Amino acid sequence: MFNKILIANRGEIARRVIRTCKRLNIHTVAIYSEADAESLHVKDANEAYCVGKAPVAQSYLNIDRILEIAKESGVEAVHPGYGLLSENAEFAKRCTEAGLVFIGPSADVIASMGSKLEARKTMKAAGVPIVEGVEHPVKDVAEATNIAERLGYPIMLKASAGGGGIGMQLVDNAEELAKAFEGNQKRAQSFFGDGTMYMERFIANPHHVEVQIIADHQGNVVPLFERECSIQRRNQKVVEEAPSPFISQETREKMLEASIKAAKHIGYVNAGTIEYLVDENQNFYFLEMNTRLQVEHPVTEEITKLDLVEEQLKIAAKQALTFTRESITKEGHAIEVRIYAENPSTFFPSPGTITALELPTGEGIRHECGVEAGSAVTPFYDPMISKLVVWGETREIACERLIQALKAYKVEGIQTNIPMLLKTVTHNQFLKGDTTTKFVEQYYLPQLAETK
Repeated sequence: MFNKILIANRGEIARRVIRTCKRLNIHTVAIYSEADAESLHVKDANEAYCVGKAPVAQSYLNIDRILEIAKESGVEAVHPGYGLLSENAEFAKRCTEAGLVFIGPSADVIASMGSKLEARKTMKAAGVPIVEGVEHPVKDVAEATNIAERLGYPIMLKASAGGGGIGMQLVDNAEELAKAFEGNQKRAQSFFGDGTMYMERFIANPHHVEVQIIADHQGNVVPLFERECSIQRRNQKVVEEAPSPFISQETREKMLEASIKAAKHIGYVNAGTIEYLVDENQNFYFLEMNTRLQVEHPVTEEITKLDLVEEQLKIAAKQALTFTRESITKEGHAIEVRIYAENPSTFFPSPGTITALELPTGEGIRHECGVEAGSAVTPFYDPMISKLVVWGETREIACERLIQALKAYKVEGIQTNIPMLLKTVTHNQFLKGDTTTKFVEQYYLPQLAETK
């Protein structure tokens, strides 16, 4: 096992990695921007180094400076967390070239899954179901129009690079397509440096279900069940749970098998997630693969009783998995909600200073939090400040614990999305366990309009 690692991230995920490292007696090195000098992850780590000014391009995305710190501090490995450089193939490659272990898959695998077009081709070759569409870049509006007429409207226009819904749009007709193509191409180019676009058939009211996999250097691949992540706003997840209350056991088995097949086909190593869209008839289709630890990994930990960060570290140290698909069982039900510093009506970020913070306690309640009273929420970074995770012997118990915890959660000084989350998790459709990716649009926004 490693003696010393650097965490190339910030906030709650940096604290999460540090917590496991402390338990394993691994010395930790944190990095921080000038804006994060007083952050909790800096206080938690054994050492901390300033990586640059507040903007991410000058700090947390500054590969040269991060590698300088790694060399200066004498670490053996780098954990990228999620977001930022976690799916940056160049960063993984340069860590390896610098003699460091990158705690994640190889740079080649990250690159192959980073392009959604390439990922579609790869998964199709692996025998994993994909949504009907195209496997080549769509060069202009004329070609896009021809493809849309063949597949039929409505159609999904997507950017091949990046994520978070950027460059993605549902298009209902040819007139909309002409406007959407140019606009989304420009956005993708601006955000990701790649304006490549492709198209897929639209699946109405799908569920978003993902499978957590873990794979070692010895060729073992174990799926750690699935997570339901259908409740989203602006294509960003806000509520996740495990297992999915929607899919049948038959669908679950097929999805887990497909995920094993996919991981083995690409030679995947470490923790990763394969995301699917599931239609009303429980047909599932590959959406994308995230080659990193997910924000929502705690719900998988709660039902499997595994520490996924510990497993990542062991695998990176070339240790074999100590469990198999047959030996891992799921126990109870877990739900996670993301607490954002944002206006619950507009979803716009709400920066400021947190003047008071009280986290609810009780049986089955877990927090992953990156802030405390007095912490400044700046406009430079993602506005997620914490995650509330609950576990119960049944989904009903987990839902009740979640509702009570949200009611007891206290944050002052900034706006948060807690009112939105409470309206969501007390809604009958959520309590029934039938939530599609249209939940916010169908149930929350109309409810919001009525109160104005």
